[in-house]
Amino acid sequence: MKTQSISVDFPADILLALNETENELRQRIRLTLAVQLYKAQKLTVGKAAQIAGLSRLQFETALSEKEIPICNLTAAEVMDDIAKLK
Repeated sequence: MKTQSISVDFPADILLALNETENELRQRIRLTLAVQLYKAQKLTVGKAAQIAGLSRLQFETALSEKEIPICNLTAAEVMDDIAKLK
């Protein structure tokens, strides 16, 4: 998979203030970005999981822990799908 890097500058003492390593902060930023893009319906679960650096199952688990729905279907759409299966 081809990747693209984006650089973000932070104050020199931010890692100390957050009590995180550079890798921990990088992972938190990736997950937060992926969640926000998924919530805004800019990315699918699979693509958001790629940005987060997680498997699809791990990303879905993270969404669940944040009480973010994985499925955006309405009740009417679900009922319509059920009717089509009969």
